[in-house]
Amino acid sequence: MKNVTDSFVSLGHWPSAGSFGFNTDILATNPINLSVVLGVLIFFGKGVLNDLLDNRKQRILSTIRNSEELRRGAIEQLERARAHLRKVEMEADEYRMNGYSEIEREKANLINATSSSLEQLENYKNETLHFEQQRAINQVRQQVFQQALQGALGTLNSCLNSELHLRTISANIGILGGPWKK
Repeated sequence: MKNVTDSFVSLGHWPSAGSFGFNTDILATNPINLSVVLGVLIFFGKGVLNDLLDNRKQRILSTIRNSEELRRGAIEQLERARAHLRKVEMEADEYRMNGYSEIEREKANLINATSSSLEQLENYKNETLHFEQQRAINQVRQQVFQQALQGALGTLNSCLNSELHLRTISANIGILGGPWKK
């Protein structure tokens, strides 16, 4: 029995040339296993890997083409927006200039209208002052005339007696040539 046990132990450690056994030396078996696995993967997985890489390449190229188209579209849109902006800026400048000239025109019109109104008011004021002066002068003349007339009448009444008074009236009627003249 010892021989059977020794043969298993010897198989575990030192495999013989024609027998099957487990090699427990990891450093010796890993490169062999890896090369076998890689060989199988390369042989069988080469087509699948090529298909995956081709699909990936086509997707990347398609994405690049789409990105280029989007970029061109964005550039065109940007140029249209810039042209529209220039147009709007020109219109805004035109409106601004028209607005300024319109404001200046309105300002000049307002100044002219105000000047005209002030001139009319000045004329009305002068006319009113002249009218009031004439009225005051006329009132003063009337008062002076009334006072002079009252003074003359008072003087005549005191100086004239009734006979002289009647002769003066008759003489004045005679000068005037009234219908009472005989």
